Amino acid sequence: MVKLWIKLIKEDKIIKDVVVEKSEPFEWASFVDYLTEGLYSLDEPTPVVIKNHIFDFAKFHVVRFRPSDFVEHVDFDYMWVENLDR
Repeated sequence: MVKLWIKLIKEDKIIKDVVVEKSEPFEWASFVDYLTEGLYSLDEPTPVVIKNHIFDFAKFHVVRFRPSDFVEHVDFDYMWVENLDR
C-alpha cells in the first residue's frame, strides 16, 4: 500500500498538504507518479527527483525538496514528503 503525506511549508507552517493513497504495493519506479498525482491536486509543479531524494526517502521515510529542485517558480520554503505506511 502507498500512503504519502505531501506538505508544502512556508515560514515553518503548513500552507497546503495532501495524502496520496493507493491500494497497490509501493514501487520505486512510480515514486514520481505518486508525487505528480498529489501535487496536481494541490496545483503545484512536480520537482526534479534525483537519486539522493530516492535514497533519503528509502532510508529515512521522508524527503525534503527545496525550491531549487523545481524547474518552475514555487511560493513555499520547502516540500516535505513523508511515508505514512511504514
